[in-house]
Amino acid sequence: MNNNKIILSLLLLLFISPAFAQQTPDAKAPAKTPAQTVQNAERIRTTPLDVVANPDKFLSKKIIMDGKFDKFTTLGLDYKKAFRDSSKYIGFLLQRDDVKDHNVPLSEMKLFLKRDYAEKFVDLNTGDKISVTGIVFSNALGDSWVEVDNITVLEKAPKEKEE
Repeated sequence: MNNNKIILSLLLLLFISPAFAQQTPDAKAPAKTPAQTVQNAERIRTTPLDVVANPDKFLSKKIIMDGKFDKFTTLGLDYKKAFRDSSKYIGFLLQRDDVKDHNVPLSEMKLFLKRDYAEKFVDLNTGDKISVTGIVFSNALGDSWVEVDNITVLEKAPKEKEE
């Protein structure tokens, strides 16, 4: 019986070893951390509604998307499962682009940027068209949580006439 266990162990070792050998990283290439992998990754151009509809697909991906600014908010800050400290970050919302006759925020997407960077955009108004680049860092609650590293104002919204 002991001989059978030894033979079985050796046979298992023969079959399993090649599988492990194929998975080992190249000794010459330095290992990349997840942050480095995302930083070096190509940006995926997408739409806010696509990211919201498929949060798992974009998780840990660097995305770029255009949308209309809605407002700055504290929505989602300090939530433990997708933590961004409210003393260091501010959130903002984009408008849903599938609703044309009202300004409806896309609250299923939490967008965060560092407060010192956000200070450059205090003059953003509801309806301003912007381009956003960031990393989807969580899909907690089935939502998309994005850390924004760049905003570009594409077009200012027309000012409403005062009556």
